[in-house]
Amino acid sequence: MSTTARQGRPPGAAPGLDPEALLARHRRALARRRPWEATWKECYDLALPGRATDATPTLYDGTAADAAEQLAASLLAELTPPWTRWFGFTPGRGTANGKADPAGKEAAMLEHAAEALHGELARSNFTVEMHQCFLDLVVAGTACLAVEEAAPGEPSALRFAAVPLAEVALEEGPEHRLDTVFRTSSLTLAEILGRFGGVALPRGLAEAPGDEPRRHRVVEAVIPSTRGYDYAAILAADGEAPVVLAEGRFATSPFIAFRWMKAPGETYGRSPVMKALPDIRTANKVVELVLKNASIAVTGIWQADDDGVLNPANIRLVPGAIIPKAVGSSGLTPLAAPGRFDVSQLVLDDLRARIRHALLADRLGPVQGARMTATEVLERSAEMVRILGATFGRLQAELLQPLLARCLAVLRRRGIVPPVALDGQAAVLVMRSPIAQAQARADAQGVLMWLEVVRALGPDAAHTADAAAASRWLARLLGVPADLVISADEAAALAADPLAP
Repeated sequence: MSTTARQGRPPGAAPGLDPEALLARHRRALARRRPWEATWKECYDLALPGRATDATPTLYDGTAADAAEQLAASLLAELTPPWTRWFGFTPGRGTANGKADPAGKEAAMLEHAAEALHGELARSNFTVEMHQCFLDLVVAGTACLAVEEAAPGEPSALRFAAVPLAEVALEEGPEHRLDTVFRTSSLTLAEILGRFGGVALPRGLAEAPGDEPRRHRVVEAVIPSTRGYDYAAILAADGEAPVVLAEGRFATSPFIAFRWMKAPGETYGRSPVMKALPDIRTANKVVELVLKNASIAVTGIWQADDDGVLNPANIRLVPGAIIPKAVGSSGLTPLAAPGRFDVSQLVLDDLRARIRHALLADRLGPVQGARMTATEVLERSAEMVRILGATFGRLQAELLQPLLARCLAVLRRRGIVPPVALDGQAAVLVMRSPIAQAQARADAQGVLMWLEVVRALGPDAAHTADAAAASRWLARLLGVPADLVISADEAAALAADPLAP
């Protein structure tokens, strides 16, 4: 049985999904995806070249490819930076039993869970696969990440895989989330048996020794249900009845699909490369024409008298060449070009600037020139939040929250973290990524300004501000570890008995 099915199937739980119905639903999902495929192919050809696709056009301008890679790297650094803990858990409106947490035990337990999860992510392949997903997101507008439980003995209990967009077909559920995922894989018999264990396969699939291994289509389906997510892996071999390789049930989906942005009524997302596609096409064509014009300028176009003596096949236009000519013949004469292409550089500079602006390379890229002041840094952060606020909000809802919930479910099953439910009651997810901290710093600036104004108004006004409560609020806002902040009860006990330990 696969790792995916093995980790999510409780003993005796089998959803009993109909393989024929699942394959028919998969075909309908593929038909709804087909109108997007031509646009995706063009986006990949121009912004992420190198894929083995048919009729791949020659790429002459690399502005889009460079800007797309920079945007993907910026998303990784702003949302899920590899070297810092970009998330945290805080107690919700009450603990699991509905009581308050005055001693901070719940906060300490959640801090321990966050540290354990961060350690598992750091030891896994999360950063590598997440960057690949961000490349798909920037180029095609939709990406999919598989989160599985690693085999015992691995450095991390988590294993991630960036699923290529060509392998998935997605459907929106009643809540307009991409929670129905079909993944198509091409596997050999050895890979099928190694992944799904000892399953009964049709005899027609047997291979003779020495033959080239054939690949067979395997469709994995994850469909939401009232009790979580139903999972089924189906072998859809040609000429054979579909065979269920594995089935099970998950509390959280192992496939996390997310989008850059979407229009009403659409399932798949739209990408910044799609927005800049007309300029990318034009810039590529302009550079192609510039290169052709340059080749003409270097080699020239020549004319010669056809006097029966000149043989053009024997002429080589190389430096130092001596070309014989008949007496009285003008020989080779260069032909003047009818026009000049000097305006091409102006057009190309404008196109490249628009491409970099559409892919946010001029906003998220490295700062050129002199170092910025603190005010300029804050202004740039505020501008970035304003431009990408909608996109980051969608990524938090479709990527970060399901990702952490899925990881916690795997770690709870392994016994690495205590039971933590991000339901708003027992625990609340707090984002500590750089983009979230930019907004937190803006909120903190407002409170600090108010405290300064209250202090300047005199003693009567200063008594209206609770400095201790403001300090604890700022600590929560800026992600200060709970071990460094004393609770209100601890502060009261310390004030009553300063010598107490």
